[in-house]
Amino acid sequence: MSPPLPNLETFPPLRAWQRKALVTYLRRSGPDFMAVATPGAGKTTFALRIAAELLAHGTVEAVTVVCPTEHLKSQWANAAARVGIQLDPMFRNSDVHSSRDFHGAVLTYAQVGMAPQVHRRRTMTRSTFVILDEIHHAGDSRTWGDGVKSAFEEADRRLMLTGTPFRSDDNPIPFVSYERGDDGLQRSRADSIYGYSEALRDGVVRPVLFMAYSGETRWRTNAGDELAARLGEPMTKDLVAQAWRTALDHRGDWMPQVMRAADARLSRLRAHGITDAGGLVIASDQQTARAYAKLLHDISGEPAVVVLSDDEGASGRIASFAASEQRWMVAVRMVSEGVDIPRLAVGVYATSASTPLYFAQAIGRFVRSRRPGETATVFLPSVPHLLGLASEMEAQRDHVLGAPKQKDGLDDDLLDRAQREEDASGELEKQFEALGASAELDQVIYDGTSFGTGAGSGTVEEEAYLGLPGLLTPDEVTMLLNRRQTEQLAAQKRQKAAEPVPEPRKPEVVVLSAGERRNSLRRQLNTLVAAHHHRTNLPHGKIHAELRRLCGGPPSAQATIEQLEERIATIQTL
Repeated sequence: MSPPLPNLETFPPLRAWQRKALVTYLRRSGPDFMAVATPGAGKTTFALRIAAELLAHGTVEAVTVVCPTEHLKSQWANAAARVGIQLDPMFRNSDVHSSRDFHGAVLTYAQVGMAPQVHRRRTMTRSTFVILDEIHHAGDSRTWGDGVKSAFEEADRRLMLTGTPFRSDDNPIPFVSYERGDDGLQRSRADSIYGYSEALRDGVVRPVLFMAYSGETRWRTNAGDELAARLGEPMTKDLVAQAWRTALDHRGDWMPQVMRAADARLSRLRAHGITDAGGLVIASDQQTARAYAKLLHDISGEPAVVVLSDDEGASGRIASFAASEQRWMVAVRMVSEGVDIPRLAVGVYATSASTPLYFAQAIGRFVRSRRPGETATVFLPSVPHLLGLASEMEAQRDHVLGAPKQKDGLDDDLLDRAQREEDASGELEKQFEALGASAELDQVIYDGTSFGTGAGSGTVEEEAYLGLPGLLTPDEVTMLLNRRQTEQLAAQKRQKAAEPVPEPRKPEVVVLSAGERRNSLRRQLNTLVAAHHHRTNLPHGKIHAELRRLCGGPPSAQATIEQLEERIATIQTL
């Protein structure tokens, strides 16, 4: 006997973007619809409402959901059951047919890729609505993409969902429409788009503060040379990669200092409004994850939950952590897009993954809003590439076919293999030996703007930023960061005035390094932007965007000395 149809009268109310997208969907006659919405916006609820509409009106008889991981299968099934749609998360390819106790099944992309003929037969047996969650995963391999296309090309309706519709390769995503632009490149086209900036304005997601930490790093190359570099300073991409990995080494001082700061921030949030706030450390491999968990235990006094994809019961540990009040979780691969842990409010980005897709997926774990005023804080290395991604968090990206690919030198391929195997990469270890690293707060990035002038680990200046209230509106975040920066500059001025006046001596010509000049120009630019904000009431991010439009070039975190000088000269004329 078939289960009863869902009751649309009892369906939970939709958000404004969901209602608008639903109307757009119901007005269309084609089989395919692609919805792009920022993580935390409610893509699952939107998809299930469409499924309920189609089932209730007899447009389809069955629903199939395809998602990236086994953990998400249960999450989808539970969410569907709450609105009267029964989906089987335990369906196996060997079952061949779905039980009549369910409206359909939840599958993974890997499962479909292994036996597309099974799911093609299921789809053709009953008129089917297919929900392809995080559809960009269907381009992960030829097998997955071809399998999804073969299995569901006969479906009556297909809904593609994603929060990150871009990929770094040219594998076309099945059922996604591409349009050729004036530059000759094909870009993915969405039927509904709800970005982070819109969601932040509507209070659907949290404001995210990025606390970027620099510091001195030392390592030995495989040739026996000892090198030293400061995170955030201009250097070659190979040196950036090695300094970055040195900082992330659990045996140095950088990670303990950053984790101590992150735990202090977590305590602040728990004491002032977000009583169950949780933290997540994103690690690169099993060995490092366990080492980070031990560090957190020593710092916080509480054991951290370690989640590894090849451990039995990993999904259960994620669910238990989400429902508990435990402080910290350390994960390698399991906490990816779609995983719902709304209480996550502090993150440590302790991996050398550098692609926009990976970064967006990781940060998406912290943006889900539960009540007005909650904020999230993510700690990350002060690496230009990451700072650029943090500054452009609101940017809308599409999947582009045919664009030239540029290697960034940050070993994403090696890291990807290490993550799949979840083992420390021997190839990486042979390239260098970490000797030590120390950390200090370099800057705070919010809404595309950099705040702060640097602060040593454990200092009063660092505490001023770590102690920001946890319940703030986006405008209050900007106001407080401006105030902290003003107070920091005033304190430095007072300290300088209190120092004894040295005896006059012949002035020396001070030659600044490229890094010092660049940092000085960035601070000068941020000061001028803040002054312009007070005159015009324009947001800092819009002022920076206008300068980039007038002068060209990347975000200020990645801009050259010449580009920064041009922007300073430009803003002085505005």
